[in-house]
Amino acid sequence: MKEGLVVDGGYIFQEEKHLTVLKTSLFFAGDGFTVYDCKGELIFRVDSYGPDSRDKGEVVLMDAHGRCLLTVRRKRPSLHQRWEGYLGERSDGQKPIFSVRRSSIIGRCDTTVEVYGRPGEEYLIEGNFGQRCCTIFNAVKESVAEIRRKVDPSTNVVLGMDVFSLCLKPGFDGAFAMGLVLVLDQIYGDDFVQHDGVDVEPSVED
Repeated sequence: MKEGLVVDGGYIFQEEKHLTVLKTSLFFAGDGFTVYDCKGELIFRVDSYGPDSRDKGEVVLMDAHGRCLLTVRRKRPSLHQRWEGYLGERSDGQKPIFSVRRSSIIGRCDTTVEVYGRPGEEYLIEGNFGQRCCTIFNAVKESVAEIRRKVDPSTNVVLGMDVFSLCLKPGFDGAFAMGLVLVLDQIYGDDFVQHDGVDVEPSVED
């Protein structure tokens, strides 16, 4: 596979890697996340960024020790929901390394990712993030990462929307992939939520 955008080389694996992503609250889109590997070790975290925190249009991905790996920020003004990614903790005047733009009807996760300064490198995210069912494709339509509902291996029961799997293909940067998850959560939130055990689609303001 051709090497893609690298946020941190320490999160590029030679074999397929399965991470467990836990959303720490479902009351607001994007309250926070913790991400673990198959051994239960913390890989990434995103602290709460609710009403009393920093700019709600900016989200920071950190490693297990609190080091800032990536900042994603909503671009304003924009006709479509467009977010941009910055290496480390964003500073004034810093140039973004990629942008993510919603390109679909409400309720679908059809999103394009453009990498700046690397002609021909782009990604398409297809599926439905609200249902935790997305695939990230590179420019030649190879699957580089997947977001899937998580199944409890001991009971074979599908877990709730607040915990899901992020599957990384060999050679794809996990920090970049998790940055895309943060943007998807901001753009789409929980497109489908459960009410009395039934999936319903909430009203969406764009």
